[in-house]
Amino acid sequence: MARDTLHGIKPVPRRARTRPAPQAGDASRVEAVMARLAEADPDPKAGFDDTDPFRLLVTVLLSAQSTGPTVARIADALFARVADPAGMLKLGEAQITEIIRPVGLGPSKARNIVKLSAALIESFGGAVPRSAAEMRRLPGIGRKSAEVTANFAFHEPVIAVDTHVFRVSNRIPLAPGATVDAVADGLAEAVPERFKDGAHIWLFRHGRDTCTARKPACTRCPVSDLCTWAGKEI
Repeated sequence: MARDTLHGIKPVPRRARTRPAPQAGDASRVEAVMARLAEADPDPKAGFDDTDPFRLLVTVLLSAQSTGPTVARIADALFARVADPAGMLKLGEAQITEIIRPVGLGPSKARNIVKLSAALIESFGGAVPRSAAEMRRLPGIGRKSAEVTANFAFHEPVIAVDTHVFRVSNRIPLAPGATVDAVADGLAEAVPERFKDGAHIWLFRHGRDTCTARKPACTRCPVSDLCTWAGKEI
């Protein structure tokens, strides 16, 4: 079975199905959209390995401005050499740079990997903290990286916003905003609690596979009747 990659992490894809849902006001429409995406993909994290939060955090850091398949391959190569923050410090910045060079921005990413490894040992006993807020204190870890890791590794109910999630949230709309932070804050408020654990994956896949930047597939979109985007193909 073909496997897709999400921030360099390999999940098992699911086949979407459409289901009717009523038109309603904004809050009800957000809930209806999320319910339909959830029904089509009821176990979005099936196949993700959440047993190593450190590897997940580093993989998400590597994914900045790089493609998922490349990131997954390089993460495999890097973690064939190391297992934890102490091992990363021992490997050293120069060797890390050589291993991760294909993902782009190798020197700066290697520098941040070394710095965050040192910070994890110094401040958290070598373990990745469980909350996105604490992760954002680590070198090289911004809001998206922290929220992806906290959600995937520890099921914290946060919704990371990447380019796909940003586009979908503004188009449908779910939580329109001019900035990533505005959209993330809006989704945190608008998405019902029961959908938050899977929301990032559902919205990411919807934006990547259906509600694409160019030529979105509106005619096969499972939430087309709930979408108010002016450019929607009917």
